[in-house]
Amino acid sequence: MVDLDLHFLARLLGSCNKPGSIYLGRQLHILFFKSGVLYSTLSIGNRLLQMYYRCSSTREAQKLFEEMPERNCFSWNTMIEGYLKSRSKEKSLKVFDSMPHKDVFSWNVIISGFAKEGDLEVARHLFNEMPSKNGIAWNSMIHGYACNGRPEEAVRLFKDLSLNPLERSCGDAFVLATVISACTKLGALGCGKQIHARIVVDEVEFGSVLGSSLVNLYGKCGDIDSANHILNLMKEPDAFSLSALISGYANCGRMNDARRIFSLRSSSCVVLWNSMISGYVANNEALEALELFNNMRRKGVQGDHSTFASVLSACSTLAIIDPAKQVHAHAYKVGFTYDIIIGSALIDMYSKCGRPDDACKLFSDLQAYDTILLNSMITVYSNCGRIDDARQIFETMPSKSLISWNSMIVGFSQNGCPIEALDLFCEMNTLGLRMDKFSLASVISACASISLLELGEQVFSRAIRIGLEFDQIISTSLVDFYCKCGLVENGRKLFDRMMKSDEVPWNSMLMGYATNGHGIDALKVFDQMSSVGVQPTDITFVGVLSACDHCGLVEEGRKWFYAMKLDYHINPGIEHYSCMVDLYARAGLLEDAMNLIEEMPFKADASMCSSILRGCVAHGKNILGKEVAKRIIDLDPENSGAYVHLSGIYATFENWERSAHVRKLMYDKKIPKVPGCSWADSITS
Repeated sequence: MVDLDLHFLARLLGSCNKPGSIYLGRQLHILFFKSGVLYSTLSIGNRLLQMYYRCSSTREAQKLFEEMPERNCFSWNTMIEGYLKSRSKEKSLKVFDSMPHKDVFSWNVIISGFAKEGDLEVARHLFNEMPSKNGIAWNSMIHGYACNGRPEEAVRLFKDLSLNPLERSCGDAFVLATVISACTKLGALGCGKQIHARIVVDEVEFGSVLGSSLVNLYGKCGDIDSANHILNLMKEPDAFSLSALISGYANCGRMNDARRIFSLRSSSCVVLWNSMISGYVANNEALEALELFNNMRRKGVQGDHSTFASVLSACSTLAIIDPAKQVHAHAYKVGFTYDIIIGSALIDMYSKCGRPDDACKLFSDLQAYDTILLNSMITVYSNCGRIDDARQIFETMPSKSLISWNSMIVGFSQNGCPIEALDLFCEMNTLGLRMDKFSLASVISACASISLLELGEQVFSRAIRIGLEFDQIISTSLVDFYCKCGLVENGRKLFDRMMKSDEVPWNSMLMGYATNGHGIDALKVFDQMSSVGVQPTDITFVGVLSACDHCGLVEEGRKWFYAMKLDYHINPGIEHYSCMVDLYARAGLLEDAMNLIEEMPFKADASMCSSILRGCVAHGKNILGKEVAKRIIDLDPENSGAYVHLSGIYATFENWERSAHVRKLMYDKKIPKVPGCSWADSITS
């Protein structure tokens, strides 16, 4: 009867495996102690040790271990494993070193524990000391290297394993799968093929784990035919193998083939859906990604974090707010919106949909942040002019990445704070931080905005020293830099010899000519751009219309303004309308300018009206000028130019009383007339 009770109590003790069941475990401990069973039956002591670790009570486990009169390998191994699970690596190692007789499990658990924690130096030392290595130990080390950013070491260790004729672990399926995964991370297709050949020669059993890793290798390395061949060899391809092949086809842009594989199995496995959705997103087929997501929901398949991250990326690509809000609402319903990755994706989505205020509101509701999310918010705040908020995030970040520094430098440059951008760059330099092409390009842009020629060229010298002189981003920034410093010929020489893989360098050169008054040269660049098949963007047309404006090419400007939408499907923005209004006003076509303002889908600002006013003054249209000046004052009561021009118009009509009244109004409101100045004056002061 006592034995029966003992067996029952032992089973009851085994059910105590959560922190909440610690109280029952302690009562059983007392019962075993009072009955005298605790120190007479070693298995009871070992089970109590396990119970305390499962219930997260390391201190009580340690006390019990120290009081045990007898211990075996199981007791010591339980302590080692328990300390590792509670992240007490040093204590686990101390127990291991004190262990009188170590068995294979002892070595496996200590090596595996340190490898999983990324403490690879200690793990490797223990591995080297292990008297007889088995597949688990080899796999732990290879897997540790592969998962901690050292796939080269993983492959090298496997070669050591292969060269040892006494080791049979090289035929272990899990070891092979792990090293194949390392080859995948390295893109080492040749090495992966050698391992595959060894699998065939040694007739290693071809299970789903090994098959999936090979499909993944061939798929990600672009050898889709081999990936497909492996899949066909598998008796029952699992979802992960199918997913690997789908991803492989997607990486090669073969989405029809990816969809064919996806359709082979009517599966509720979210991994397959995720592979297809992310494949569509990666291939710029955002609408198809959203349609597949809706189909997934109709079939009752619940998406996970990866699903929503990909779908939100699709919404960002489309920049259409309605489906974006619907996806956000669905993510909220399933409880994913407070996840850091989903939060970052939502912020990026709202930013790209032109809703920075929604992005800022979402950020204020989040409870946890990481460096990536904070970097996104620096960019969002910078893009909507809230540079102080961006600076606050940057200065309080617990951990800054290179992207953090670059984002802040770009933010300062974009918001008219070039000195702050240069100060931050100098701080990076003082701290000895690594710089990349984005850091240097942003600083060159900051130098360009205040025409600091010498400093800009010094930064370019730094780019040359680290081998970035031929980088397109650096070269494009330098073209823009030279043009803004008035050295258009220098910019053109650099432009002619640089690589031009997209429209960005062309836009920089075109805008450089336009802003320096070389309108004809700007239009020639546009013609060259079209002749080599580079598709123009909205920025391109700002340059084209500016060039027409500076040269007074009214009909040419009119032609390209209307061609934007008709031929290139680009909706004119307020910058394009501003260029056209200024072009018409300079040419004296003030009625056309006013009609364009009335037709445009934007509200005219003071700057646009000022173009009309200057045209009125230049062409003697004083009646219209008077009305426009009043409109400017309504829009911008601090605009001194409007008061000066309005006073001058009244004087032209010899209405001295009204002219004096406007001057007095300007004086009473303490609106100073802005004096002219040059960059030289500004820098000297």
